[in-house]
Amino acid sequence: MRNRSFTIFGGLAAILAAALFLVLNQSLAIAWYWNWLIAVNLIALVFYRYDKAAATARRGRIPERVLHLLALAGGFVGALLGIRRFRHKSNASAHPEFVPIIVISALIWAVIIYFSWAGIP
Repeated sequence: MRNRSFTIFGGLAAILAAALFLVLNQSLAIAWYWNWLIAVNLIALVFYRYDKAAATARRGRIPERVLHLLALAGGFVGALLGIRRFRHKSNASAHPEFVPIIVISALIWAVIIYFSWAGIP
């Protein structure tokens, strides 16, 4: 069941993020990476909200791996907002892997944006 949930929610996250990215990329006259970051952060925030509601109602949950992958894909701000706003997965001792994921993702995206601004391929 866990792999099935990962496949379903992971696939849904990828499809929603890609679709929103494409819409934003056609609509906004900003660099692609900003469009991607907006899209994946919005999806991460929505997924954290859904998972909190599912946890409260004891329904099917989004696997932590999906939430972590959203953060790693650039949705670290949406993930942090979801943690703070919905008080979801906010126990650092129960989720010690989250802080390194946030830091790694932020560093990766900082490098991507820096090299894009510097004109280095």
